[in-house]
Order: sequence, then C-alpha cells, then structure tokens
Amino acid sequence: MPKVKSVLPWECSAQSAYVPLCHEGAIVGFCDPNHAGEIAKSLNEAEMLQKALYQACYDLVARTGGSSDNVAELVQRYRAKVERPLHGSALVAMLLRERQIDLDLTEDEFAKFCDSYRLSRADLREIYQGEEVESHQLIPLSRILGKTVDEVIEAWKGDE
Repeated sequence: MPKVKSVLPWECSAQSAYVPLCHEGAIVGFCDPNHAGEIAKSLNEAEMLQKALYQACYDLVARTGGSSDNVAELVQRYRAKVERPLHGSALVAMLLRERQIDLDLTEDEFAKFCDSYRLSRADLREIYQGEEVESHQLIPLSRILGKTVDEVIEAWKGDE
C-alpha cells in the first residue's frame, strides 16, 4: 500500500524561484519570472491612465470655470460610469452587449435574434435604457444569453 503524504498548511520549495516586484524602489511582492514583466507593464499603464484621466478632468473643469476642488469628484463620477455593474438591469444590458459581440452580430441582426426568442425590440431598448427587467422577460433572456433562468435571476437581483 502506498504511503500517503500528509498535507501541511505551510511548505517550502527550494526549487522555485521568484523575482521581486518593486514600486518606487520598495519590494511589494514576488512573482513568477514569466509574468513579472507583464504585471509591471500593466501596473505602469494603469497608473498612467489614472493620471491621464485626472488631467483630462482638470482641463475640463478649468475650461468650464469650475473649482479645482471638483476634479476629484469628476474623476470618481467617470470611474463609476465605466465600472462593471454588479447586478440589475445594467448588468443584464452588459451581458446582452457581450452576447452580441460573441455572436458577431450588428445591432439590427441582434435585435432580430432577440425577437426570435420573444424579446421585442422595444423590450431590448428598455433594458438598454436601464428600465427594470420584468419577470416575463427572464426566459427569453436566458435563452438569448445561453444561461439558465436562475443565472439570469442572480445577475438581475444580485445579492439581495
């Protein structure tokens, strides 16, 4: 009978090698050397994009004659607009847009596709405009999205 190795919560592997990931001269972590360059590049780009957003909002506030105190608030409003919704009609609308992209359909073709599953153009437009999803739309939405009705309800209702 083979011996079963007990699993310990802490272990050490002398064969693994990791490289340090540094931010402004200080080591903030270690990662696999195959991914270290990619991670550093992504983090630098994210920081640059954050600075660009702040600068664009500063310029916009300056042109409209607003106070520089409004810049941080404007940055937060723009960031909130692009965050992925966690539930509700906004998430269902995003899932529909992603499904359209996955199927590689134009707006008109996708509307016809949805209509074939009994979700009318008017219903589709209302969902995109943020109006509440109605319970009779759940079955057509599940078929369109390729998900179960329970998955659509979970996306719609969230963690209520």
